[in-house]
Amino acid sequence: MAAKSRIRDDDLTGLANIGPAMLRDLRVLGVDTVAQLAQQDADELYGRLNALTGQRHDPCVWDVFAAAIHQARTGEATPWWRWTPERKRRQSAGNFHA
Repeated sequence: MAAKSRIRDDDLTGLANIGPAMLRDLRVLGVDTVAQLAQQDADELYGRLNALTGQRHDPCVWDVFAAAIHQARTGEATPWWRWTPERKRRQSAGNFHA
């Protein structure tokens, strides 16, 4: 069962799936707070990260973005891999380009 937790607005590392590498990616994207993250879209973040870094990141990065955005919005921490089927569904529908 997913845990709900209270995260400080300025502590992205308090989110379940955010470690040093994802924190760096979020900083590259200009996302510095949980409140900012809650306003984001995983598709948009993933696309911008690829464009800004000039490389195609592993599609699982999208899954981590989706999990972190969900937690920022709801307080519910979920494992990033819970979002993989949603990404794959979006890919097969043509709504996600990796």
